Amino acid sequence: MRDIPQFVIAAPSSGAGKTTVARGLMSLLRGEGLTVQPFKCGPDYIDTKFHAAVCGRQSVNLDLFMAGEGHVRELYGYYSAGADVCVVEGMMGMYDGYDRSSGSTADIARTLGLPVVLVADARSAAYSLAPLLYGFTKFDTGVTVAGVIFNRVGSERHRQMLRRVCSDLGIECFGFLSRRSVDIVSSRYLGLDFSGGTGNDITPMISEGVDWRRLLSACTRPCRESAAPWTNLPRIAGDIVVARSDEAFSFIYQEHLDMLRMMGHVTEFDPESDEPLPADTSLLYLPGGYPENRAAGLSAARNTLKSIRSYAARGGRVLAECGGMMYLCRSIATDEGVFEMAGVLPHDITARPVERRLSLGYRRFAFGGREVRGHEFHYSRFVGDEPQSITQVYNASGEPVRSAILRAGNTIAGYTHIYWGGETAPTDFFRPSDND
Repeated sequence: MRDIPQFVIAAPSSGAGKTTVARGLMSLLRGEGLTVQPFKCGPDYIDTKFHAAVCGRQSVNLDLFMAGEGHVRELYGYYSAGADVCVVEGMMGMYDGYDRSSGSTADIARTLGLPVVLVADARSAAYSLAPLLYGFTKFDTGVTVAGVIFNRVGSERHRQMLRRVCSDLGIECFGFLSRRSVDIVSSRYLGLDFSGGTGNDITPMISEGVDWRRLLSACTRPCRESAAPWTNLPRIAGDIVVARSDEAFSFIYQEHLDMLRMMGHVTEFDPESDEPLPADTSLLYLPGGYPENRAAGLSAARNTLKSIRSYAARGGRVLAECGGMMYLCRSIATDEGVFEMAGVLPHDITARPVERRLSLGYRRFAFGGREVRGHEFHYSRFVGDEPQSITQVYNASGEPVRSAILRAGNTIAGYTHIYWGGETAPTDFFRPSDND
């Protein structure tokens, strides 16, 4: 065990600036020569990509709905190894969870024993922030708020008023960001912009406005590193083939990739390359993403589509989530046209803006004698009626939802991004006779 700075960046509500602060701090600390390990609360795939770009280390999701407390602690200890500082970016409001505060940023901070740095939007308030901050520091005695960073501050007089708030409450004030330092994260498509924004634009503002050295000192805690949290993983002979591309197949948890690498030889391939699957493919994993953005290129890669159809038809194991499931259907319709896909599943998908609808939330369902958990976020939908599911899917509250889990031979697919960590391995979705 060793002492390192480690903390959670949280906020009273979404839009307060925690992403700006988290990314800026990560960039600044790495620029100071520190090895920064990033984490993200919740199932978000987007922020983790930017974390990795900033820190040069893969960001890891921490989610208390999809994984138990013990597994989250093991993940944190395993991926913290070798880091000089750990920065955890929260989600939504600090106490917003799947059931009241359960699974919230505060719940993760309490589970890991991490202090919270609160980002408060001061744009239209001054001393009125006092009762707000008082509530956040006193609401749960199991959560420690180390201090606050005020965002969107207007003037030096405004700063003085906010310092008085902290002085009266006995809260550390770590600094201020001015109104010109609004969130730099652009939104090109459903919250995504894979092309830029590493945090460097905000770094000088963080350096100038935040006493980051005092923040690190206040948030230094013992860090217990741990061994890999996965034990007794089955071995897979042959190639474990993972589809990867910047947009179409990019939503994958780092933990899942590392698990697959412990299970066998992993080969990554881009389905737009028009190359066939490796001859010794033993498991094909098609993660989520936005294949509708790359529909023309995916449809044009005929050799790849043919090899996937052949592999699935002869009983090859395929696990496909959300965008991966869409790719296995007969077609994807966009405003640019209707594009033929793999045709492994006898369904058609529309991603046309006038036809699509949002489906969002945690998911749980029974499969193979165990409960499987995951998350769903998409705007596309099936053309016509929802296909018949092989199992009933529920939301976090236990209410049934219309979200099909499909099976065609040895192909398992659905809109749910399945979480494997803890009790589940990808081979658990296939019959024992299908596994190595």
